[in-house]
Amino acid sequence: MASLEYDDKKSGAYEPQASIGPASHDDAYLAAAEEIEVHAGLKRTLKSRHMAMISIGGVIGTGLFLGTGSALANGGPLGLFLGYALMGSICYAVMISLGELVAFLPLPGGHITLARRFVDPAFSFTLGWNYWYNWVIILPAELNAAAVLINLWNKTINNALWISICLIVVVVINLFGAGAYGEAEFWFASIKVLTITGLIILGIIITAGGGPDHTSIGFQYWRNPGPLVQYEGIPGALGRFLGFWAVLTQAAFSYIGTEIVAIAAGEAKNPRRNLPRAIKRVYVRILLFYLGGTFIIGLLVPSNSTGLALNSGTALASPFVIAIKKAGIPALPSIINACLLTSAWSAASSDLYTSSRALVGLALTRQAPKIFARTTKSGLPYVAVGTCALFGTLSYMSLGSTAGEVFNYFANLTAAAGLLTWWGICFIYIRFNKGLRVQGIDRATLPYSTFLNRGAFAAWYALVLISIILFFSGYTVFLSGNWSTSTFITSYFPLAFFPCLFVGWKLFKKTKFVRAHEMDFVSDLAEVEADSYDEPAPTNFAAKVWSWLM
Repeated sequence: MASLEYDDKKSGAYEPQASIGPASHDDAYLAAAEEIEVHAGLKRTLKSRHMAMISIGGVIGTGLFLGTGSALANGGPLGLFLGYALMGSICYAVMISLGELVAFLPLPGGHITLARRFVDPAFSFTLGWNYWYNWVIILPAELNAAAVLINLWNKTINNALWISICLIVVVVINLFGAGAYGEAEFWFASIKVLTITGLIILGIIITAGGGPDHTSIGFQYWRNPGPLVQYEGIPGALGRFLGFWAVLTQAAFSYIGTEIVAIAAGEAKNPRRNLPRAIKRVYVRILLFYLGGTFIIGLLVPSNSTGLALNSGTALASPFVIAIKKAGIPALPSIINACLLTSAWSAASSDLYTSSRALVGLALTRQAPKIFARTTKSGLPYVAVGTCALFGTLSYMSLGSTAGEVFNYFANLTAAAGLLTWWGICFIYIRFNKGLRVQGIDRATLPYSTFLNRGAFAAWYALVLISIILFFSGYTVFLSGNWSTSTFITSYFPLAFFPCLFVGWKLFKKTKFVRAHEMDFVSDLAEVEADSYDEPAPTNFAAKVWSWLM
């Protein structure tokens, strides 16, 4: 296991020295540095417990609770588990790479700002707009997911009402600023963590025969209908492999968002301590919540169960709800559904927060109109929040179709754009790692490091696998008689959008690629050090437990 401990002594290892990299690498960077003064409007109001819950529970939402139904129908219980396990390993590799970057330089804009410093201003522009696009698209997906969940109780009232209520709640939370968002996210995420933990325990009990019907399920559904699904009726090993591969897009949608802590870095208190602590909890989330959750789902619900496919129009919402109904436990499905609804609200709130801060980051580096960087005296980027909130109205598209079908469209768009963001983070880290080597800086002196990225191994592992997954993400449309224009567009539009943004901005601004010996490892360090401090050690058992958790 990688060494993930934060070393307080390392936090002061970097003093600004003119000998370590140039202070700037081109005139464009100097201009941006002047513009960064605007970020004085953003306040560091996110506490340690906020960052911990943003990392652990911030995006444990509809991807796990709702989207796993389609993944189970496509891949079977074994395909579901393996798909989430593979994507989990990629997620972990991305996060330890990102952790090293943002623990060293926790700046507003996170990886978007660092792309300008360590790769190319055009790459920063591309990552920034792709990231913003990713989160304004996922916002309506979460709102549609909320409508799907509410439909379990009431299908007679138009979904426009539920979407409107959820959107209003999300906007109000964000209008109270980062502190209110962090506090709301702490409690929302706490509910989600307790819910998924309780569901896993309940799933074990039901599987063992502890339900009202006292029927022991065990691995019954792994035997019939089987561990893998013959995707689209394709026979043999090819059909089973394609079923597993179909899980990966949904798994990507579930994991996308773990990098939110990077965007929140500019508003985190004591970032050199709290960011590494938040990031090292990612493996807990992967092992317990995702792998544990998907394994239990595969035991509880057969892959051919009706209601799993969200575009069927007969979805019973979460696979957990389906399992509880099958076990004959009264009232509990509605209670769980209510908890899952708060999960959708939480994820949607995170979507609006993240997209607005990405837009602020772009404005700070003059890659978006300056107006988006405007903040109130309390640090709320009200223009960015209001603009991003308008995209939540895209969720009303579901009124002309089933909410589940529209959810799938947005999930495909988000998965592709999110994987491109992860690809970009890995590429930034590879360049950052090379810059450290060329300039003779020892990674061991950084506030956070792990042996898995010695020689950027973890970053290369994730980058290669993400490239393969992206290339084959929309393969289903090429199967005989399975062409779908909407699926093709939602799967491959982000892949065309990404290079167009890069080439267009590079030609327009004539930006320069940052070479390893030109990378700036000095600027902003003094400000980061000034915001870092030693926190008092816990003095009693309860305080020690709380410190370990948060």
